[in-house]
Parts: sequence; structure tokens; C-alpha cells
Amino acid sequence: MSRHGAVWAGLAVVVLWASAFPAIQVAAPAMGAIGLSFARLAVATVALVAFAAITRARLPRPRDLGWIAACGFFGMAAYQLLLNTGELAVPAGTASIIVAAAPLVSVAVARVLFRERVSPVMIAGSAIALGGVAFVCLARTGVSLSASVWIVVAAMVVQGIYHPLQRPLLARYSSVEVACYAMVAGTVMTLPLVPFDLGGLLGAGPGPWLAAVYLGLLPSAAGFVLWAYAVARMPVVVSTSLLYLVPPVAVLIAWVWLGELPVPAELLGGAVVIVGVAVISWAARARRR
Repeated sequence: MSRHGAVWAGLAVVVLWASAFPAIQVAAPAMGAIGLSFARLAVATVALVAFAAITRARLPRPRDLGWIAACGFFGMAAYQLLLNTGELAVPAGTASIIVAAAPLVSVAVARVLFRERVSPVMIAGSAIALGGVAFVCLARTGVSLSASVWIVVAAMVVQGIYHPLQRPLLARYSSVEVACYAMVAGTVMTLPLVPFDLGGLLGAGPGPWLAAVYLGLLPSAAGFVLWAYAVARMPVVVSTSLLYLVPPVAVLIAWVWLGELPVPAELLGGAVVIVGVAVISWAARARRR
């Protein structure tokens, strides 16, 4: 039962995180990359701390503070700052496609740190999914390998590092506790940078603030709790493979919300991504049997 619940949690995260890319494009130009990062993390922190207090979550042990700091830096502070900066120039759909390569980084980190086994079929599925991502990237016209694109690539790398770093913490804490610890750490790390974007943060209108609050409550607070729940109950290679589904969903949401029309090649690439995810999931099930 927990395995099915983990899959549903992972799929919910796919939708929430896909919607974050167009929401960032609504809020970042007015609030600034740093301002939006802090606002999103702060809203998520308040929500998670309140929920943790209600559920009587435990305080972390001193020996785990290093893992928490690493999760807060890679998964929260660095990722938010890099992605928000990149999306000032890179379209939401394209940014989601680049970030979709994060699972390959996660698999490599899990292999090095935790010696998690990766079968040839899983590697083949990852290659198929990554090929779909590359296909969609090539289909998006007007985007060159500018500094902004490389900033989004850096956001993809730090996100890929973050996913497996949760595993030692999830062995000792609940998903809510881990998400709360990491979010608080990321907020604290971002706080010293706020003065650089204070004007945009204070002068943003209701539209950008609504987008920021949405990002903090749903993609961040709810999304990271659900993601920690899924990662704790599935192998890293399987849970992170679900993230390949984010770009097709993000392209669809950006189309409806921002009017970013997808081209036929993007839709075909999204279908290839789904095939790759299916191959990885099948390989994981076969190995368990």
C-alpha cells in the first residue's frame, strides 16, 4: 500500500513542481530572483513549522545538522536562486526541460554515496528519457546557450544533488520533519541576500505576491513533504525518474497560463520522456520481483 501511496505522492509532486515554472515567470520580474526566493522559502517555512508544531515534530539531532545544511543549501537556497535568475530570460517550458535532467545527477550521486544499484535497463530508460528532454530542447526556437541557460543548468545540477541527500535523514525522521528542517535551513541561508532585492520585494503588486504565496504553500511546502514521502519509499532511480514527467506538464501549464504555445516537436519529445519513465519503472519492478 505504501508503494502505491508513494507513486501517487510522486505524481502530485510532478503537477505541483510543473506549475512552479510559469508561476516563477509571473513573480520573478517584479520581485527579483532573490526577493522571490526568500518570499517563497519564508512562506513555506512558516507553513511547515506550523504544521510541524501541530504534529509535534522532533527537533533534529546535532549529528544530522550537516546533512540538513547540505539539503537546505542544494535543494532550497541554491536551487531557488539559480532557477529564479535563469527564468528571468529562459521560458518556463524550456527551464522545466533543462531541470528534468536532474534525475541523472541524482542517480550518479546515489551510486557514489550510497552504492545504490543501477541496472543496464534503468540506464537505458534514463537515456531514452534524456533523449526526449534533448529533443524538446532542440524544438524550442529562439533559445541559445546563453548565460541564463547555463544558470538553469546549474539549478538542475544542485537539484539533482539534493534528492539523494535526503535519504540518510528520511531513515531517522518523517517526511514532514525533513522538509521542515531543509526549508528552515534554506531560508536562513537566503536571508543575508534579501537587501539586494528589497526594493522589488516591497514594491511588488498583488499578482506577483499571490504567485509567490502559491509557490511557497503548494510547490514548496506541500511539494517537498510529498516528495520526501515518495523518496523514502522508492529507490532514488525510480522516484527521481518521475521528474521526467514535469516538462510535458509544465509545457501544458505554461501554454494555458502564459500563452507559451508548444510546438509539435515538444509534444513528441514529451511522449518520449514518458516512455523512458515507463522503462525505468518496469526495470525497478522486475528487479524487486
